[in-house]
Amino acid sequence: MAFLWIAAVILLMGCCVVCALVWHRGPLIWLYGRRLASLPGNAAQYSPEAVTRVEGSALDGKHIIFLGSSVTYGAAAMGVSFADYVCARTGATMTKEAVSGTTLADDRPDSYVARLKRLDGRIPADLFVCQLSTNDASQQKPLGAVSPDGDYDTATVAGAIEFIISYAKETWNCPVVFYTNPRYGNESYAAMVRLLGEIARKRGVAVADLWNDVEFNDISAGQRALYMADAIHPTRAGYLEWWTPYLETVFEEVISK
Repeated sequence: MAFLWIAAVILLMGCCVVCALVWHRGPLIWLYGRRLASLPGNAAQYSPEAVTRVEGSALDGKHIIFLGSSVTYGAAAMGVSFADYVCARTGATMTKEAVSGTTLADDRPDSYVARLKRLDGRIPADLFVCQLSTNDASQQKPLGAVSPDGDYDTATVAGAIEFIISYAKETWNCPVVFYTNPRYGNESYAAMVRLLGEIARKRGVAVADLWNDVEFNDISAGQRALYMADAIHPTRAGYLEWWTPYLETVFEEVISK
């Protein structure tokens, strides 16, 4: 009997460790935090406080709303993402509405659509930036189709994207930019990127397409090890040295038009 109790305790502890390190949940979540802090890409030299301010940016003094999930939040970079670095570098301010694990598809209270509706429309915004969530691909949310008449099925990826574009433009009357993840092995996400391109052309919004940019994805194995905590989530170094220069340029171009 004692052996069975010991085995049960070991199994429970193992499950807790897996929950913490793989799913980032549970009573041992501090283990994940310690792992992140130990990554070379999250060293102190990549802290937002160490960022050098650039002068003369078109984003200086602008307010940006960022809507997204774990990549926008900075889940593998201890809550710091490209959004924080863009603001630290350019003098922009931000509202970062980012919750890990959430989807564009509106089928739960923390979806992109649901959280967007709860944002205060009185927030001034000069630019609205939305993440093409990898969670919709991993959770196999329905793609849906581009709406011909403005009747958006927000339970699908297509409907949610179109609704977000319409809502942001009507509420803040500012440019809208979507951004994708860089290339990783997921055909469902590749289909989402293609769908986003179709919608963007129809709606006249910009896409920071990290997925299809061959030059952007052409980094060494050593750089990838430093820049990425896993296939999807960047470290602070990845955001600062790899993602931020690219996205900052896109944002400046869009806001200058």
